[in-house]
Amino acid sequence: MSGERSVGANAVGIEARGLTKSYRGVAAIDGISFSLPPGSRTALLGANGAGKSTLLHTLATLVAPTGGSALLGGEDVAEAPARLRRQVGFMGHVPMLYEELTPSENLRFFARLYDVEDGAKRADELLRAVGLWTRRDEPTAVLSRGMHQRLALARAVLHRPRVLLLDEPETGLDAGGIDLLERLALRDEGVTVLAATHRAERIGRWATRRLVLDRGRVVGDEETAVAERGVEGAGAAGRAR
Repeated sequence: MSGERSVGANAVGIEARGLTKSYRGVAAIDGISFSLPPGSRTALLGANGAGKSTLLHTLATLVAPTGGSALLGGEDVAEAPARLRRQVGFMGHVPMLYEELTPSENLRFFARLYDVEDGAKRADELLRAVGLWTRRDEPTAVLSRGMHQRLALARAVLHRPRVLLLDEPETGLDAGGIDLLERLALRDEGVTVLAATHRAERIGRWATRRLVLDRGRVVGDEETAVAERGVEGAGAAGRAR
């Protein structure tokens, strides 16, 4: 696929400044601050309830922060969510697909929503890339959990986002699907990636950084060395965009 991109020209950084999100007076994320450089690929770690999903939803402009600020490329997500949302690819626990539509119809719909110029071609290329080409005209509702995840991955990268926010995207994927996830998203050097993951044994294949949350606060933030086997395929990932 076309669209290989330069990190310096296109990627944007992610920053939190005293970011807080509370529900009924209970802080899910509690005044956290961090800065992730453009083009970094960060593994977001922490136990269940640590605040990972809330952080990702806030950065994706799906929920509004209670206090502090979240910035993408230096811009506050609370001030320009519509415009910034077009630069963000999000993949959460819920696939965010229309079950009554086919995989092809889903991707073409989202391509129109994001004003993807080569939308139909892009949708077809991604359906082939994620292994759903032969199922492209069946209702999404009949697909397996793993196929839903593959289609959700295609939707997340469809508009060639500058930031990818992924919430345990490996869930439901087999080994081939996880390798596909790494090639299309986690190892793409053209975007800034923040991905919550429970596959700690694979972090060394793609992550350049680790961010650890505990009870809504940052307790660890460090750069990591990506293993050589993790770097291989990064160019292929960029070409697949």
